Order: sequence, then C-alpha cells, then structure tokens
Amino acid sequence: MDIKNFKSGTEVKQPTGYKSFIPNEINHPFIWTDASINILLEKATLQIGSLNSYSKFVPDIDLFIKMYVVKEATVSSRIEGTQTNIEEALINQTDINPQKRDDWQEVNNYIQAMNYAISRMENFPLSSRLLKETHTVLLNNVRGKHKLPGEFRSSQNWIGGASLSDAIFIPPPFHDLNRLMGDFENFIHNEDISVPHLIKIAIAHYQFETIHPFLDGNGRIGRLLISLYLIDNKIIEKPVLYLSDFFEKNKALYYDNLMQVRKTNNLTQWIKFFLEAVNQTSRKASESLQQIMLLRHDCEGKRIISLGKKIPNAKKLLDYLYTQPIVNSQQVADAVAVSKVSAYKLMGDFIKIGILSETTGFKRNRFFIFKEYLDIFH
Repeated sequence: MDIKNFKSGTEVKQPTGYKSFIPNEINHPFIWTDASINILLEKATLQIGSLNSYSKFVPDIDLFIKMYVVKEATVSSRIEGTQTNIEEALINQTDINPQKRDDWQEVNNYIQAMNYAISRMENFPLSSRLLKETHTVLLNNVRGKHKLPGEFRSSQNWIGGASLSDAIFIPPPFHDLNRLMGDFENFIHNEDISVPHLIKIAIAHYQFETIHPFLDGNGRIGRLLISLYLIDNKIIEKPVLYLSDFFEKNKALYYDNLMQVRKTNNLTQWIKFFLEAVNQTSRKASESLQQIMLLRHDCEGKRIISLGKKIPNAKKLLDYLYTQPIVNSQQVADAVAVSKVSAYKLMGDFIKIGILSETTGFKRNRFFIFKEYLDIFH
C-alpha cells in the first residue's frame, strides 16, 4: 500500500449512540512515492548511526544511562500533566512537598517500568504480554491503580472532553482490542514486510495510540514502546534515545499529527514529524554525550587531581554522581563506604573544586547538586 493511499479506519455508531473509531489493520507492506520521506529517513538514520558510534566509545556509558531514563520519565509524564522535574525525581519521596508526591510517584513508576521492560526484553519478546507487565509497574500505587493495571480495558474510554458525548476522540470498543492488538503485534514482528524500522515504529506508535488498549497510561506506554522497539531491533545500542522531549516541546503538533491521520488519513505527515523527532533527538543525544565527556575530562583530569591521597574516594564519588547528581551526606557515605564525617569533608572538597554546590527547596536535610552535569539534561 502506498502511504498516500492509507485509510486509517472508520467511525462506527455504537448501540448507546456514540461513534467510536475502528482503525484498519496495519500488518501489510507499505511503500511511498513522496521523496521528502526518503530525505528525512536518511537524516534520521545517519543521526542514529552517529549516536550509536559515539555511545560505543564513551567509557563506562552505563554510568550515564540512568539520567537519560530519568529525563524521559519526567518529560513523558509531564505530557500527561505531572509537575515533577528532574531534580525532584532524583530524591526520596519523603523529601518532596506532600502536594507533589503523587506526581513524584508517577514519574518514578515510569522509571521502574522502563527499566523493567528493557531488562525483560533480554529473554522475552516485545509483545502485548510485555506491555501489560510494564503497565502493571507503571500504575502501581498511583492515581490509575484502579484502572485495570496490566490488563486491556473492558469498557469504553475516550480522549478529551468530560464524557463520551463531548469527547475529542473515541477509540475502538473493547471487544475489538484482541484482534487489533494481535494485528499490531504481528506487524512489529513481521520480517517479511520490507519497511525500514523507523517507518515501522512510526506507524506502530500511531496505531497503538489509536487503539488505546488500556484505561490509563496509554501515552506513556506508547512512547516507551518506541524506545523498546529500537532497542529490541538493535537500532540503538544503548537506551539513550527517547523522543518524549521533542514531543513535549511540540505537544500540539504531536497530538494534531496523530489526530490528522484518523481524520484525514494523512499518515505521510505523521511519519515526517516522527522522523524529524528522531533526527533532532539523536543529534541532541550525541551532543549531550559529548558534553558529558568534556565535563568528565575536566573533573577527573583537572579538578579531583588536586585532592592528593583522597583521589580514590573522589573518583568513587564522582562515578556515583553520574548516576545520582543530587545527594545528601548519608548517600555519599554509603556510596564511598566512609563515615558521615568523612563524607562531609569529601563533599566540602567537591564544593571547593566546583563540582558540588548546596541546593535548597526540598522538604528536609541538606542536599548537594552536581549542577554542571544536571544542566546537560535540561
């Protein structure tokens, strides 16, 4: 099928009067004659290739991956309305203002869900079952905990509006979910379809968001799906590419392009938007890795070298700060395996050489921040 001839689906009137959208199945080949898709695909592919190459040469890259995950969790959750920022996501819930603890929990559930899914894929395929398991982690003990965590919905949902009568979009009824999700799963694993992976996951993300199989958490699971697919198919070597930052910055376009596929069958524009997201996000991910390496060289080659016999412990602390750039004295004592007195002295040294600074604004205790590093992820 030529993408320009794509038919997204049909609105069908349900017995109670509202019209739900039944998407057409997607498990078939796609072609295109729009040359601009080729140009965008080439740019996105080159940027991902560059990111992969760079990530292979970054020593101990796993030290830095946690921050990419934290940023993705924070931004993807923000699209859904949470107010937690990166700094807040990095500290304990008890140190968060009580009014923001629900948001904090949702962001940290996203981090746990993402880590769970990536780990699970080491010996289990990307599938409806994996998405359901990940959904269970995502909704554990948060505001959506009563909305069938880990299960496809058994009732009608909608997007926008206060009810079905004024909804912006009404996904397919629940009795179509098994058929549609079966087709979706077959599509992402169909190796006989000669469609480049970036085009394939663009279509798959659109289809998942249109099916909206869960009562809650569809947006977050759908965006996580993108990264899981790219990792599962070895398109990215390390989990450092997440598109939510681009989607959040272009939130209106993100939702509008998805809706236009449903309303006008314009799959071409959605694919172009998606490829541009990959292109820009890959480039920024590469730039952030370069900035991290420059900062690391400066901290290790110029700053902690002045600490003399404390250098071994300073190196331990610096490595810990790459995974946890906001710390208190107890965390430092545990990470470096020293007393709290020694931890305070080491943090004092880090303040003097410009790595740490004290930060305020949290509920209790004194916190210290590796601001230069954290700023890279802003």
